Amino acid sequence: MNADDSAADTGAEARPEGTGRLVLLTTSHRVAPGLLSWPAWQILRAADRVLSADPDHPQLPYLREADIEVETAAPTARELVDYCVPEARTAVVLTSADGESALTDGLARLAGSGRETMPDLELLPGSYDLPGARLLDLVQVMDQIRAECPWSSVRTHRDLAKYGIEEAYELVEAIEEGDRAELREELGDVLLQVVFHARIAQDDPDEPFSIDDVAGTIVEKLLHRHPHVFGEADAATPEEVRAQWLRTKAEEKQRESVTEGVPLAQPGLALAAKLASRVRSAGLDVAPPTGDGIGYELLAMAIRAEAAGVDPEAALRAAARAYRDAVLAVEGGAGQGVSDGSA
Repeated sequence: MNADDSAADTGAEARPEGTGRLVLLTTSHRVAPGLLSWPAWQILRAADRVLSADPDHPQLPYLREADIEVETAAPTARELVDYCVPEARTAVVLTSADGESALTDGLARLAGSGRETMPDLELLPGSYDLPGARLLDLVQVMDQIRAECPWSSVRTHRDLAKYGIEEAYELVEAIEEGDRAELREELGDVLLQVVFHARIAQDDPDEPFSIDDVAGTIVEKLLHRHPHVFGEADAATPEEVRAQWLRTKAEEKQRESVTEGVPLAQPGLALAAKLASRVRSAGLDVAPPTGDGIGYELLAMAIRAEAAGVDPEAALRAAARAYRDAVLAVEGGAGQGVSDGSA
């Protein structure tokens, strides 16, 4: 937003040296107030004038503790330019959560006119969002929904159980379909289930826990099960990593049977494959039961698929989608829809 080039084009005098500095200082509400970058503190201490249009700006108490005087004011672009330029002064504007569109638009008009001597204009981030910062927004939004939404405020873990299953299946479908936009959305839906359940758990009168407890538990587990990343263990191949993971998990769980921890409510093919995987990993010699009926045939097929490194549930879904496509092709060729016989 420097007017030098425009001034040269219009024949106006070039901007003299030392025409002041106008800094728009941005901060993130996801970072604790007062935790500002060193350049931000430097400019705040050096400024001739610090302004904030928001009298409740979260940074104000910390700036006052640092003996930085902040005016509650919302000057126009014209007023700030007239303040900075003649005496080469520095002004800092603490931007609000909504931004300063009126001010920035006004500055753009003045600079774009080519007739104005402008101060140096700078947008200075005073604090930055770290990776994962938007998760704080999700937690905050969930807190408000839990407190104010008539439906969400009375939900229980049991109420939401079916949605967790549905969202997990929708996530799997997005992965198998290769739809990136759908994958992103479904990951969010699964994440919502985690945050929602954690928020419900926070209200438990006997054994409450929060999303921080949930995150802390999984962080500790990941650190413990990845000694080749966070410790001194060696694991150079995926196979070595898996073996190490299984050893560590066995030490943690101290299970009496390889079948412990296998959810029996999961789909039948997935259940059969999981049991077969546990048996194979433990080196047990267990002959699958035999009997009459399709169930035993499916069990044998699931065990063979797992041994061959094939997920039988995913394989059946892929075949079922092909069957669906064949049905659609026949329906399209017939040129008619399906009637249920209703009027």
